[in-house]
Amino acid sequence: MSEPDLPDHETGPGFGAGRRAVVVTASTRAARGTYADRSGPVIAQRLRSWGFAVGDPVVVPDGDELGLALRDALASEPELVLTTGGTGLTPTDSTPEQTLPLLDRLVPGVAEAIRAAGVAKGVPTAMLSRGLAGVAGRTFVANLPGSRGGVADALDVLEPVLGHALAQILGSDHGSGHGNNHGNDHGVCGSA
Repeated sequence: MSEPDLPDHETGPGFGAGRRAVVVTASTRAARGTYADRSGPVIAQRLRSWGFAVGDPVVVPDGDELGLALRDALASEPELVLTTGGTGLTPTDSTPEQTLPLLDRLVPGVAEAIRAAGVAKGVPTAMLSRGLAGVAGRTFVANLPGSRGGVADALDVLEPVLGHALAQILGSDHGSGHGNNHGNDHGVCGSA
């Protein structure tokens, strides 16, 4: 299957131009100052390279404080919220549980692709991530792993589809007038 022919504003290096993003790091130890947040800055730097306006990551402990930070982030109505950390199996990992009630629609293929990319790179434990992806209002939200490598892999997965997803959330039909599926006879894009 060939790549869909997406408009440059959805796939080029500046597809985030004019869009805002918020990065939230869920780490009790980083929030306490035990060590520096290492994955949030990786996300923020990459988003800036894509043209997004993004501040420094918001670092909060796992649990209810993460839920409050997510609500605050969504209240500011950015186009994108990415979290890092808290997606594993430890008793304090609760990012998916804090995220789920805030989502209007799930986008499971994104989370599945992030996990699959990690496994394909030889990290079998990537399949243990419980991260979610979805839409809250007009904001795309995704839970990324807490490691720098996992974050880098997840961003590689997001890069070719994120601009398209953000355009679809706003109702874009890519200028075709009929919401075509970009030559994809299987219609997996979701537009018909």
